[in-house]
Amino acid sequence: MLRIFSHFLKQTMKKTVIYQVLPRLYGNRNTTRKPNGTIGENGCGKLNDFSSAELKEIKKKGVTHIWYTGVIRHASKTDYSAYGIPRQHPAVIKGQAGSPYAIADYYDIDPDLAVDVEKRMEEFEALVSRTHKAGMKVIIDFVPNHVARQYKSLFQPKGVKGLGDDDDPQHGFSPKNNFYYCPGEQLSPYFDIFGGEEEPYVEIPAKATGNDHFDSRPGRNDWYETVKLNYGVDYYAGGIGLFEPIPDTWQKMLDIMLFWASKGVDAFRCDMAEMVPSAFWSWALSRLKSDYPEITIIGEVYNPSLYRSYIASGFDLLYDKVGMYDTLRAVVCGYASASSITGAWQATDDIADHMLYFLENHDEQRIASDFFAGCPFKAVPALAVSLMLRRNPFMLFEGEEYGERGMDAEGFSGRDGRTTIFDYWSIDTLCRAASGNLSDDEKRLADIHSKLISIAQKEKAVSEGEFFDLMYVNPASATFNPYRQYTFLRKAGNSLLLVVANFDDKEANVSITIPAHAFDYLNISEGSHKATELLTGIALPVTLCKDGSLPASVPAYGVAVYKIAL
Repeated sequence: MLRIFSHFLKQTMKKTVIYQVLPRLYGNRNTTRKPNGTIGENGCGKLNDFSSAELKEIKKKGVTHIWYTGVIRHASKTDYSAYGIPRQHPAVIKGQAGSPYAIADYYDIDPDLAVDVEKRMEEFEALVSRTHKAGMKVIIDFVPNHVARQYKSLFQPKGVKGLGDDDDPQHGFSPKNNFYYCPGEQLSPYFDIFGGEEEPYVEIPAKATGNDHFDSRPGRNDWYETVKLNYGVDYYAGGIGLFEPIPDTWQKMLDIMLFWASKGVDAFRCDMAEMVPSAFWSWALSRLKSDYPEITIIGEVYNPSLYRSYIASGFDLLYDKVGMYDTLRAVVCGYASASSITGAWQATDDIADHMLYFLENHDEQRIASDFFAGCPFKAVPALAVSLMLRRNPFMLFEGEEYGERGMDAEGFSGRDGRTTIFDYWSIDTLCRAASGNLSDDEKRLADIHSKLISIAQKEKAVSEGEFFDLMYVNPASATFNPYRQYTFLRKAGNSLLLVVANFDDKEANVSITIPAHAFDYLNISEGSHKATELLTGIALPVTLCKDGSLPASVPAYGVAVYKIAL
């Protein structure tokens, strides 16, 4: 399995750091921020906002890959019919801007993001080129499970039939269909079907909804703005897979990935990958990688029991959400012991290089929100653990480095501690960062991020080295609290790192035991050595001996990283 991922490590030769941005939000400097505001009222960021100069600044953060979220055309309440783009009925759109995951045309760019709507694909191609010239790689979303209710491609390749064009809607399921149907039933959702229009949205027969809702009556909490794609799985018969001959949807979706790969896209983040059968992924990804062997596939898979099958199917990276993210969040909030981090990494130890660590993304609540930690500094030790624990990549969400709170009531999403994906909006910290108006605390947080990412990338012990968990030999004592402190070693060549993360609100003066087994496993030489704490630059002598201990001073909500020259 590690062989599959090896090319991704070789591409960067340093710690991979993914920066997730929603172009709609990132470059928008309009501060009106009217709840449920239109694009004319609240503005919208553009692809061109990612200028060469801006990309240079992003790269300075230590970013190796940019995930441009929401660049493919999706359903929106903004009317672009003057450009030949079909108007979408507002009743089946969430928010003014619409969900980036309700794709309206897999072969088109979101017109909201273009300075010149008619040249929106050219603007995207130029963005890919600029990103590459800046020394970073491009990630975009591939949304395989569902599409907008009014999906209609204007730009599919000549000779390619559109999704649903050849469907027989008299069958709820057919392996030849692209969608699932409720024959003879009209879509009758449990919400307003007019959406402010004189005429209601009409869908006969109703299609199954994207969150595996296979009747004609989705509710407001369903993914009602989407319809489920059919990969040859008969859910009406208990989930039987009919994969021979190859279902039509398989070929259509492979063609879409090949199209974007031909545009220079380096990686796909595959939305809700586990809702699509692994048989499809094995078939499609082997063909995709045959043509584009360096492409990277990132899967949103939340069921740990499926991790290994999806990696075997060709995925390079998987979200470590229910493992490491949930564990670190619980530790930050004081709901779990720091020692529980050991169990989180052990659960995926055999596939460690394939796990993508993160503390924020568009689905999760902001660290600084009232719904998470309330203060971004509380997550600094979690950041250090995420970056330095293993060799695997780390993902940063736009504004996270400044402590963006996500406490706006933007519109559809409400005040939920998340940054909206449904509304036209701007991000306060990004606006103030662009104008040089960050607070001292925001600057300090950004500096901490920069330093920790720099350490993770520059130190081979982190990006390439071996790992040793020290928690089993550091139980609760007068000098160590495993509930609030976590410690481990990383080593490469003659460089040894001792990392101590302190999740407590008080400074910790601890004594760290290093067992004989660590010396043998990591080939550590005993004796006197020079150590440097990498965040402060303070140098000090240390003596290493089997089953001996080292003192460490760690600030409240902080981390100490001691580099020991062997």
